[in-house]
Amino acid sequence: MLLALSFAWTLQCAAQTSTPPAPPPSNVNKPNVHWLFGAFVTKSTPLVTLSGKERAKLYVVQAFTNPGVYIRSGFFATIDQVNNEPSEWGGGASGFGKRFASHQGQLVVQYSMSSLGNAVVGYEPRYDQCKCDGTWKRMRHAIVRNFMTYNRTEKELRPQMMLYGAAFGAGAVSSVWKPDRFHPLSQGANGVLNQAAWGVLSNMFAEFYPEIKRTLKFP
Repeated sequence: MLLALSFAWTLQCAAQTSTPPAPPPSNVNKPNVHWLFGAFVTKSTPLVTLSGKERAKLYVVQAFTNPGVYIRSGFFATIDQVNNEPSEWGGGASGFGKRFASHQGQLVVQYSMSSLGNAVVGYEPRYDQCKCDGTWKRMRHAIVRNFMTYNRTEKELRPQMMLYGAAFGAGAVSSVWKPDRFHPLSQGANGVLNQAAWGVLSNMFAEFYPEIKRTLKFP
């Protein structure tokens, strides 16, 4: 009896030592930032909380090296150019340059504030593709994720306080270099509206990117 128990215990130990738990993939949190719609996590990739170092790398890519941030600045600068707003900056290349620089500076401030805030509270700064099927479910997920994000558990949703707080703050800061008639509160509100519109648009693009890529041969 004692011999049998010893043999069983030996087999159990051998099984435990022969099948160690698999380490997590080394590239699970590798920055995945698309040139147009920004940072995202694919449907097949597990959502793992970013470390401080990974957050810092993501901030540099999002705010400075990703072409998408300049596309976004150009998009809103073009709208302002068409509306001649601010009218004090005039038209032509000079006026467009001022508007582009204004939006670019505002975005850098926004990314700086949101990245720091998200790091402090542990909120997820990336968009995650819906692990669901169905066009309407995926569209709903894309819209909701523009206003809600995950905390450190990567399961519990929380309001995007840091993102929209940063959008408001960056808009208010932009009034410093704009004509005097632009009030910080109105510019902060405008920054929130821009984030809501661009966020939904970019999330939709990120969600349906696989289909778009197959259809249009998109890079």
